[in-house]
Amino acid sequence: MKSETLHRSLSFTAVKDDFFASLVVFLVALPLSLGLALVAGYPFEKAAAVGLLSSAIGGIVVGFFSGSPLQVSGAANGAAITIAAFASEFGFKTTSLIIVLAGGIQIIAGLLRFGPICRAISPALVQGMLAGIGLLILASQFHIMVDDLPPGSGREFSGVINLWSLPEAIWKGLYFSVHQTAALLGLLTISLILFWNNFAPKSMKSIPAALIGVGIATFTAELFDLDVKYVPAPDQLSEAISLISLSSFVELSKGPIWMAALTLAFVTSAESLLTASAIDALQKHASRSKYNQELIAQGLGNVICGVIGVLPISGVIVRSAANVNAGAKTRLSTILHGAWIIIFIVYFPDILRNIPVASLAAVLVYAGATLIKINFIKDLWRMDRVEALVYAVTMGTVVATDVLTGIALGVILALIRLIYQFSFLQIIVKDNLDINSVDIYLVGAATFIRLPQIIEIFENINNRQTINIYLSELNYIDHACLDMLMNWHKNKSSDLINIHIDWAKLDSIFRKTVPSQSLENKEDHSFNAVMVNN
Repeated sequence: MKSETLHRSLSFTAVKDDFFASLVVFLVALPLSLGLALVAGYPFEKAAAVGLLSSAIGGIVVGFFSGSPLQVSGAANGAAITIAAFASEFGFKTTSLIIVLAGGIQIIAGLLRFGPICRAISPALVQGMLAGIGLLILASQFHIMVDDLPPGSGREFSGVINLWSLPEAIWKGLYFSVHQTAALLGLLTISLILFWNNFAPKSMKSIPAALIGVGIATFTAELFDLDVKYVPAPDQLSEAISLISLSSFVELSKGPIWMAALTLAFVTSAESLLTASAIDALQKHASRSKYNQELIAQGLGNVICGVIGVLPISGVIVRSAANVNAGAKTRLSTILHGAWIIIFIVYFPDILRNIPVASLAAVLVYAGATLIKINFIKDLWRMDRVEALVYAVTMGTVVATDVLTGIALGVILALIRLIYQFSFLQIIVKDNLDINSVDIYLVGAATFIRLPQIIEIFENINNRQTINIYLSELNYIDHACLDMLMNWHKNKSSDLINIHIDWAKLDSIFRKTVPSQSLENKEDHSFNAVMVNN
């Protein structure tokens, strides 16, 4: 009886947490949905409905089938920019067909179990991506928080422009009356979020700080009838729907259409799977992501988006991080946030129109800042300078160009580092003339690439009574080097020369792949490879 009561209590707690978290994600999704639809090139009068309906599909459809329960899907930066390029080249009707095809490709990729490929990415790269996105969000939304437009919108290097012009936005918020009120509302929202996170009563801690901040800011704006920008909610959700026509399928015979679909599928899949991986790192209570299932869910959502002619969707780190930080426990939060979008647009558009844009932008400024983890950077710098470089390059490239370019450059750097690690070998020779001996230390990776270097050093050792070879600093040795070492040991050993090789040490390091007995007395061995198992 006690366990049943506890189960019900936990279920109730989870539903309560998901309910409040869904409201926070709903508030975060509003400005993102509106802004990204404009970035994609949809006309102003239709952009709000297009972006919000995409978010609703991402919440309800993808959220229900998702393999990453706490990930929130909707319109994202990469997809919006890609659609802008396709729309200008092919037009919106053909772009809808491209979205349908991209969704189908994602479903096939999930069925073929391609999803886990994204897990072969270093934490430094993922955190660098998150920090770059955080900076982009912070820079763009800070301008909106003072009721201004980001100066980099629609321009090349938009992220750098928005960051560079932050002092100008601060100046406007301080000294221009047209921006001061919005700036004060934004600061009020952020202050309330910080206060609630640190000083909220324990009994009320389940109410998300962002909800408190936006709620009080909205009440303040209405109470004093403040002259600021408010959310431009659409009158009819149907304004967004533009069903794909059968005539569009004639374009299937054209190669560029398929290339565009493959590109979009890659962009949305990469954003979704990397976000899912990042969310796994941000939380510990929900189940780990099932990447193949997530691909199928994203594909299904994009097929629907293409059929009704709205923005394609993918996992969005800002919404997903807000979901986790707000205390979401299950996928119910994601689904509910999509339901709130539909309900509020259909039944309560006037409530949305009372929310100051500056307050919502402030929530995103705070969310963007939380993605930049200073402690992670400090720890990474102390532990591994090369990984810190991967982090910095990924973050900087995301800000300067786009997410996928940043990830690609980070992966290239990580691969270069890996190649270097598996090709670097240092041979230290210490000649002890007073006792007629020589010590040789092999440090790094002994592979066939370094075989000539090893042979040259070993063959030039003459007139030494004792030769000591130390292998404990090796992190890898392949068959070619191991075979050479054994043959050299066999041929060089005599009554006049004592050769000591720490086979036992090598054996203890590589215990899983080397026979458990010492190699010292073995004269012939056949190994495919010996790999470190630290």
